[in-house]
Amino acid sequence: MDVWLWAVRLYKTRSAATAACRGGHVRVNRAAAKASTPVKVRDRVEAFAERERILEVAVVIDKRVGAAVAATCLVDHSPPVPVVKREPRVFVRERGAGRPTKRERRELDRLRRP
Repeated sequence: MDVWLWAVRLYKTRSAATAACRGGHVRVNRAAAKASTPVKVRDRVEAFAERERILEVAVVIDKRVGAAVAATCLVDHSPPVPVVKREPRVFVRERGAGRPTKRERRELDRLRRP
């Protein structure tokens, strides 16, 4: 299980995939999965990697491959990514308030940093 999750690029490292299995973040056919759980074609894998992912195994691979090839090894049934609308951060100073203090300048720098 951990090798397949790593090979299809769901987790960045194999140890991260193993930790997710140990932590109960991975299920195969609705049953908790260990890192050593074997994977078969048409298995339904539910994993939490930054968000809930529901995948169907199309091809069993054990070596990490390119992203284009990895995409063909699974069928993604995950719900769409929620759109988060963020308001731009704005720092307002009154006109004629003079130079910003050191504290205000640091706040401005924090706002302007990407």
